[in-house]
Amino acid sequence: MVEIERKFLVTSEAYKKEAFRKERIVQGFLNTHPDRTVRVRIQGPLAFLTVKGRSNAAGTIRSEWETEISLPDAQHLLTLCEPSIIEKNRFEVNVGPHIFEVDEFLGANEGLSIAEIELESEDETFARPDWLGAEVSGKIQYYNSQLSLKPFKFWK
Repeated sequence: MVEIERKFLVTSEAYKKEAFRKERIVQGFLNTHPDRTVRVRIQGPLAFLTVKGRSNAAGTIRSEWETEISLPDAQHLLTLCEPSIIEKNRFEVNVGPHIFEVDEFLGANEGLSIAEIELESEDETFARPDWLGAEVSGKIQYYNSQLSLKPFKFWK
């Protein structure tokens, strides 16, 4: 499967009033190699194992494979992950025919909020809400796998 997604910084908390869902996410990475990342995620009552390939140059397209796993398996796998574990609240917001997923990071990444939108094609147009800031697609330091290795609180 191929994922087409763009990422943006968030300029205000206005998205919270527009959100139709909020979930807590805890995730860790078993592997953060640039050619493949292997992620364990607990999202609400569900758990997933995900493998992502290398992104294209723009950082918008990459292969992704995901399967649901049991919660006990995910909790065990989190103990085997590379440092550190990512914690965040995810808000889902309808904007036109699209859904933005806004991640409000917690812990060592507190103060960082990133909005993602999945698209059908790389050149698909979409409405930009007022709270959407600068695009960070392809900027590796904003990848969750990299935020686990160098959290936002350590950025200069």
